[in-house]
Amino acid sequence: MLLNEKVIVTGAASGIGKEIVQHCLREGASIIACDINEHSLHELESSMDAPGTLTTYHLDVSNYSQVAAFFAYVAEKHCNVNGLVNNAGIYLAKSIMDYQEDEINTVMDVNIKGAVYFSQMFGKLLIGNESNRRKGTIVNISSVSGIEGSSDAVYGLSKAALLGLTKSCAMNFSPYIRVNAVAPTMVNTSMMDVIPEWRKQEYLSHQLIDSPVLPKDVAETVIFLLSEKSRHYTGATFDLNNGCYLR
Repeated sequence: MLLNEKVIVTGAASGIGKEIVQHCLREGASIIACDINEHSLHELESSMDAPGTLTTYHLDVSNYSQVAAFFAYVAEKHCNVNGLVNNAGIYLAKSIMDYQEDEINTVMDVNIKGAVYFSQMFGKLLIGNESNRRKGTIVNISSVSGIEGSSDAVYGLSKAALLGLTKSCAMNFSPYIRVNAVAPTMVNTSMMDVIPEWRKQEYLSHQLIDSPVLPKDVAETVIFLLSEKSRHYTGATFDLNNGCYLR
């Protein structure tokens, strides 16, 4: 489904990001995998065995100058890139009353600013030159928390912001770049280890489908949205919540 596509994935070295990388490679894409954890990037590269189709890049998505340097590198070495998955994010699982100022800033910087920086510079790369514009796709990884709210209000805020960014970028980048979001329910990754078991079970009890949403399910949705099969979708949010919330 992604033959001849070249896709940037942030937060690519673990969890959902790693699964997205794996599935995109299997579907024929070339991947530029970005992460703040350099050791995990090396592990990703060695585990994929995909010479020539997987490139890794160490950076902090919340650092504007690092992101600018990355896109200068992309423009020089990977000028045919046409996909972006804004997946990088952090979850502290804290009450808003317990957040410290630096923690609020960190969540906002990574979860929101990182996606803004990457979207802006990806847009400039593909359509900034009026004489040489080309088509592309962006997929933002949001969360059910951004739609229904979260016990971690700061995290919920950040994921809601991604939905607004999705719609606004879909308008701003039209008709060249399609922009959609995926809003998964709880997915069994290391990020969920901080959630108490009783809360997980309470949440899962409301789902209409009794099989859990796995990282591969998110990855398969991302592949659809990156592919030509989703050519009539932009500004949309795809809920992966087993029918837990019906609207």
